[in-house]
Amino acid sequence: MDKVQVLMSTFNGERYIEEQLQSILHQTYYNIVILIRDDGSSDNTVPIIQKYAEMYSDKIRFIKGSNIGVVQSFIELLHLVDLDASYFCFCDQDDVWMHDKIERAVRVLQLCDTAGMCFSPTMLADEHLNPIKVWPAPLQKPPHFYNALIQNIAVGATMVINKTARDLVISKTPNPKNLQMHDWWVYLCVAAFGKVYYDERPTIYYRQHNNNVIGGHRTILHKLRDKWRSFRKHSGHKLLKKQAMEFYRHYADLLDAEKFDQLELFIQDRKSMKDKFHFLQRSKLYRHSFLENQLFKFLILIDYV
Repeated sequence: MDKVQVLMSTFNGERYIEEQLQSILHQTYYNIVILIRDDGSSDNTVPIIQKYAEMYSDKIRFIKGSNIGVVQSFIELLHLVDLDASYFCFCDQDDVWMHDKIERAVRVLQLCDTAGMCFSPTMLADEHLNPIKVWPAPLQKPPHFYNALIQNIAVGATMVINKTARDLVISKTPNPKNLQMHDWWVYLCVAAFGKVYYDERPTIYYRQHNNNVIGGHRTILHKLRDKWRSFRKHSGHKLLKKQAMEFYRHYADLLDAEKFDQLELFIQDRKSMKDKFHFLQRSKLYRHSFLENQLFKFLILIDYV
């Protein structure tokens, strides 16, 4: 049975981390090890992890690190993996995994002969793990490089990648400050050169707590507001282009001609309205809803992306 390594970055997660660890240790797929890097916690997270590392010394390896931020912490974990592992999972500290999460992903990725990534929606839940709804909504279009350049559809905590994908990601050394998130960067890399698989069934209970609530019953106006805020967050300082340019610097020479043309088209300056319409006419980039695509076009026209 192929070895799977779970990569967990923690920070002040004392409240829920034991429940998360238990859900990993009780997976139906049993050849699992866990690599945990703490990102400078000041609460009781480290003693809890140390207790589990002693109890499960054959399964848990622990690194006590300094605070470098979530993106760089997960990138560092990718560099510190067990080289005999075949698959790797990103893991948050406050969710709970469904018992067959890893088994389902491995079953899919075993058929992959290139860089591969599998992800799923989540079961959005309250802090007591009472289910709210499946989130995000089902995909309207397939995962693709043309989507990954401007949208991340993969919740990192659901992602499983194979060794070829891991090697692809660490083969270059991007500046973490230019990346939106580690999971987005992995989606972008694998979508460019490998295969991305989508499991329509949730694989984790995605816990919402304090001010972190995403879901529930929201009106259309709330959804419109959230879409606008999301675009402003990722586009206002040309952050999408910033990440795309980082990808261009490291991987452009490896792309096929069509993907290279689309990447180059996206990162070019669009100073005039003619340039913007030219981009919209030639671009194949897309987001996963009609509303998001219209917002993207609008933000291109007002030079916000």
